[in-house]
Amino acid sequence: MPPTSSPRTARERVRAELTTEIKERALRQLGEVGAPALSLRAIAREMGMSSSALFRYFPNRDALLTALIVDAYSRLADAAEHAHDAAAGAPVLERWVAICHGVRDWAVAHPHEYALVYGSPVPGYTAPEDTAAPAWRVPRLLTGLLVEIAGERPAGTWPDLPPDVDAAVATAAPTIPDDLPRDLVVRGLMVWTYLFGAVSFELFGHRHGVVDDGRVVFDHEVRRLAEALGLG
Repeated sequence: MPPTSSPRTARERVRAELTTEIKERALRQLGEVGAPALSLRAIAREMGMSSSALFRYFPNRDALLTALIVDAYSRLADAAEHAHDAAAGAPVLERWVAICHGVRDWAVAHPHEYALVYGSPVPGYTAPEDTAAPAWRVPRLLTGLLVEIAGERPAGTWPDLPPDVDAAVATAAPTIPDDLPRDLVVRGLMVWTYLFGAVSFELFGHRHGVVDDGRVVFDHEVRRLAEALGLG
């Protein structure tokens, strides 16, 4: 029989519950005052804790921000992966559309968490390596689609990139499969940029007074954009 994990102690359960409550209160604070004004002391006052007690959970603002950022990237990726899995067996086009809607739906439902990871940088905060793995989950999901698309066309049929463009995307090489055509890599960068750019424009009000039904227009756009991936 597989080994079972040991039950958590009462102290561990209390710590987990308080950690969750701290992060929930921090998220509410993000919506009220924004990430730059996030205050552990204010959260401690709300919870009836001393600042020194709260600092045992998060030693400073940046540690709390990092935890919130990791959570936001992870939940966004969970939504995108769930949408993709729900479309399992469908053509690549429909799975691409599903991923896009998964991203948008989560962002619309959690605008402050989305803004934390795709909005303006927080002054004085530098994201540690802890945030990299969850941040790359959606790009890796999209890369999986690119691999499928590449497999549907014979090798050598993708156009060559201009040398300067090829050199400019060389940095991405370690993060993508070696046999993925560079032209398709650039197409992937284009649609990745569009996906989050379109969601950000909608959430941050840049389409106010221009688009009446964001979901309908978004669906049309991502299907048209699929043509850039060779799906149209």
